[in-house]
Amino acid sequence: MDASRTGLAAFFSLAGAMHFARPRPYEAIVPPPFPPRESVAISGVAEIAGALAVLHPATRRAGRWWLLALLVAIFPANVWMAVSPEKVPGPGARIPRWALWARLPLQPLAMLWVWRATAD
Repeated sequence: MDASRTGLAAFFSLAGAMHFARPRPYEAIVPPPFPPRESVAISGVAEIAGALAVLHPATRRAGRWWLLALLVAIFPANVWMAVSPEKVPGPGARIPRWALWARLPLQPLAMLWVWRATAD
C-alpha cells in the first residue's frame, strides 16, 4: 500500500478520533450559528469515514471526494478562528494570531495531499 495513502488514512482517523476523545477544543472553534457538539461529532465521523474509504480501491475515489468536501466544509471554522480569535473560548486566546493566519494555507495543501494520495 502507498505510504502517503496510509499516512493520510492514519491522519484523518486520528483527527476524527480526537473529536470524540477531546471534543472541547473542536467545539470552541465551531463558528456560530452551527451547533458545536453536533458539528464536532459529524465532522469526526466524516473524517474517520473518509480515512477508511481511501484505503480500499473500490471506495478510494469516493473517499477522495468525501475528504475534499470535508476540508472545504471545515475551512470556515479556521477562517472564523483567524478573524475572531477573541470570540473563540480557550484555544483562540492562546494561539498567536499570526499562527491562526499561517495555518489557513495548510488547508489547500491538505487537499493536495488527499488528491495525490488517492490518485491511482
